[in-house]
Amino acid sequence: MIKELKLTLALLSVLFSALLSTTYSNYALAAKTELPALNALPDATSISGLSSGAFMAAQFHVAYSEELVGAGIVAGGPWNCAGNNPFSNPFITPILTATTTCMNPCKGSIVGCPSMMYPNSAFLVDLAKQTARIGKIDPVDNLKDDKVYIFSGASDETVVTGVVDTTAEFYQKLGVGDDQILYNNHVDAGHAFITTDQNDTPCSKTKSPFINDCDIPQAQRILKHIYGNQKPAAKTLTGELIEFDQSVFFDDPLTSMNETAFVYVPENCQTEQCKVHVAVHGCEQGVSVIGTTYVKETGYLEAADTNSTIVLFPQVKKSSLNPMNPKGCWDFWGYSTNNLPPYNYYSKEAPQMVAINKMIARLISQPVKLTKN
Repeated sequence: MIKELKLTLALLSVLFSALLSTTYSNYALAAKTELPALNALPDATSISGLSSGAFMAAQFHVAYSEELVGAGIVAGGPWNCAGNNPFSNPFITPILTATTTCMNPCKGSIVGCPSMMYPNSAFLVDLAKQTARIGKIDPVDNLKDDKVYIFSGASDETVVTGVVDTTAEFYQKLGVGDDQILYNNHVDAGHAFITTDQNDTPCSKTKSPFINDCDIPQAQRILKHIYGNQKPAAKTLTGELIEFDQSVFFDDPLTSMNETAFVYVPENCQTEQCKVHVAVHGCEQGVSVIGTTYVKETGYLEAADTNSTIVLFPQVKKSSLNPMNPKGCWDFWGYSTNNLPPYNYYSKEAPQMVAINKMIARLISQPVKLTKN
């Protein structure tokens, strides 16, 4: 009896070890999947995002304007909004501005809501020009021929319409023509990315996962405005969604970036040159919080599948202390330098933007062909 018990325990131990080994091997294999080099078009890259992802999209668009053709900004403020400090007040820090001026500046105000409480687009335009002159962002003249989609929900109390208005003003003052800016602030939407899926949150609400049914295919609208007429979105996907090792694109834990991220590759983009669009999630929307909901349920995959567009979904994760990023937001105020100067979150030196740019470069690069000796 004791022998049989020992044998049973030994067999269970072997099986458990094998299971652990297999699970770990599969995890390690998945984690080591590389972002593929796809020889994507080098002059057809764009970016979009919601909330903190919208602030990141605006920052990236301005910082790397030489390499982009457009941006989609959903519920987000202008480039370097957190740097809005026209009177050089030393007590006004980027994190304070980001959480007040750049979101809902008049909330709780006892003095009404004067325009000076919102981001100062003229100041930020001058700041962008100064920053470009010292080479920390690309020349702002690159923006003049780009297409910009901007959206603000009328029921959004997180990043209010008055803030998003200054995003449009910022681009206009930099010389982007009115016919190149599509700004919609007339939909009664909450703080969310909007879709046509009746299973999503009702349009006017603001609640997780911040994807709302407003009977508008926003992903399609963004891509159409940037790239022109699009084929109808796919009803059945033909491409491949790849989870890849994102950690190779950053080396500083203060980036708060997730170890893995996603890219969707339409079937024809395996053999043809395609456009690249970067879709940046908002706070509390990363894969570590809501799984692949933002990746799969926003409509980007269906819109991209029939329109030769590779979609990159970079990821950040929550961090409670170092860096302090408890909601898993993208850095538009300086947590990647521990909220201490010198700040670089708005520049080409920003570690998150450097990482995204490296991912785009990988997608654009040509696959390595092995040859026999």
